[in-house]
Amino acid sequence: MTDIKSQVQGYNPFSEARDVSRLVEETGNIYEALAIISKRANQLNVEIKKELTDKLDEFAISSDSIEEVHENKEQIEISKFYERLPNPALIATEEYLAGKINYRYKQTEVESSEEEVEDTA
Repeated sequence: MTDIKSQVQGYNPFSEARDVSRLVEETGNIYEALAIISKRANQLNVEIKKELTDKLDEFAISSDSIEEVHENKEQIEISKFYERLPNPALIATEEYLAGKINYRYKQTEVESSEEEVEDTA
């Protein structure tokens, strides 16, 4: 897994209007393009969440008392960084438009079971 900082560097964290014809160029179908983007966004979301959890677990202090709250400046900075990240859907859209997403279709074999019917006339 690569570091998320290197993946999102240079992406605009704000949404902007997109030209639908650019999205449709590669697949020819807006629904297919959006399905590809949404699947990549889900992958990014899982990666970001796992990376954040791993980094915050380093600061976890096991204590039996719920009343104690420890604030760590490094932990707060890490949280702020991940809050400022662009939405995974925006990152996935930029990757799709730049041609960085590889996708393939599932090969479904349609087995036609044609039974021969004999005429008994």
